[in-house]
Amino acid sequence: EMFKSECHFINGTEKVRYVVRNFYNREEYARYDSDVGRYVGLTPDGEKQARYWNSNPALMERKRAEVDTVCRNNYEIVTPFLVERR
Repeated sequence: EMFKSECHFINGTEKVRYVVRNFYNREEYARYDSDVGRYVGLTPDGEKQARYWNSNPALMERKRAEVDTVCRNNYEIVTPFLVERR
């Protein structure tokens, strides 16, 4: 299993979108998106896993906090490496 975290910055840190993509055998099966506020399953097994994760209040609170602890907290460090999109 593997996961990939992404921080999408819009207008500096004014609007931040945090996405965590979960993979198994190179297939994305579930995704957390801070704009949605919960996990979404992308495969039948991913739907089961998403329901399980979404039913855990402590996990969901941690995921919501990661917008600040992972993205905003590291903004100054990653700024020189960001790709600007127009």
